[in-house]
Amino acid sequence: MPIFPKMRCGLAALAVAVFAVAVIAAISSAKSAEGLLPFDRAPLEIVTATGSHGFTVELALSDDQRAQGLMFRRYLAADAGMLFVYPRDKVISMWMKNTFIPLDMVFVAADGRVVALHERAVPHSLRSISSGVPARGVVELAAGTISRLGIRIGDRVSNGRLGGGR
Repeated sequence: MPIFPKMRCGLAALAVAVFAVAVIAAISSAKSAEGLLPFDRAPLEIVTATGSHGFTVELALSDDQRAQGLMFRRYLAADAGMLFVYPRDKVISMWMKNTFIPLDMVFVAADGRVVALHERAVPHSLRSISSGVPARGVVELAAGTISRLGIRIGDRVSNGRLGGGR
């Protein structure tokens, strides 16, 4: 009796099992993505040695909004982002759970000064990304933005919630 028909049955069963797991995961993600919180938008400016760079950011101001962040998003425009604002200065820790896009993180003091940077956070990672120093907020931008614009510690962020008005 040839072995190949048995192998084909085993491979077919394995393929069906993998497909079923993928479908269940997709349904689970879709259910998780239902009922996402809305975010207000606002202009934000980052001033670096190369000039002033404007963005339109979504504002994560409540605990629930900060917990959701950019989870389940599949795209982030080069001139978009999210600003997380906390009620007081603290060492801020972020993670990438349920986040599908790589991100750069700019940690900002209440006066708008950039105090820490993290480039190219890995999608879905549960690794903690810390500001390492007290900060009031975090700006999440599309991965590569920090190096593309030359953002450095000491640069300024302004949007009305941090670092004065715009």
